[in-house]
Amino acid sequence: MPMSTESTSAPESAPSAPAAAAPTSAPAPARESRGGGPGGNRGPRRDGGGFRRDDRNRNNRDNKDQGDGPTMIEKVVFINRCAKVVKGGRRFSFSALAVVGDGKGRVGIGYGKANEVPDAIKKGTANAHKRLVSVKLKGDTIPHDVFGEYDGGKVLLKPATTGTGLIAGGAVRAVLEAAGVKNVLTKSMGSSNHIAVVHATLNGLLKLRLAADITTLRTTAGDAAKE
Repeated sequence: MPMSTESTSAPESAPSAPAAAAPTSAPAPARESRGGGPGGNRGPRRDGGGFRRDDRNRNNRDNKDQGDGPTMIEKVVFINRCAKVVKGGRRFSFSALAVVGDGKGRVGIGYGKANEVPDAIKKGTANAHKRLVSVKLKGDTIPHDVFGEYDGGKVLLKPATTGTGLIAGGAVRAVLEAAGVKNVLTKSMGSSNHIAVVHATLNGLLKLRLAADITTLRTTAGDAAKE
């Protein structure tokens, strides 16, 4: 009987040796050493805590845009689609009428054509930038009544007191807003063609004169008559 008990206790003590040796092996911390490379101690990039190069370029671009001068008001008055019938079907082209101004008395009108709408708007806006003209304003309104004409378009402009607002239609409103007029009464009395109405409005604005300009003109004419 004592012999049998020793033979059974020997196999039970054998598996205990590998179980004690298992905790001695520790895995290498591969993820922790990822941030400390040869480039120095860099912060985490994926969680948004770092300052990336594209953010720096975006900030520089925004500062450059702010320092280019006054902000221009760009408005698209009308987009026309023209269809040309060819052998394979119909080919479309687009034209855009754009108005550009600085809101301080400078305004321009441009017209552009292209096969795509964005290209037509871009051409019309660029053309308007090249044709900026200065108009005479009295505060946020016009100094006197004026009647503008261009082709079949006829537009009447009247000054208004503060708080009246811009009482005008689509094409006339675009030109007056770009020029910086905020209180005015208008009436389109001719053709409803957008090109004619826009140019008639600009023609009326170019006829405006301030009181100082009239006084100078009268003084010059009186001096010339005395001589």
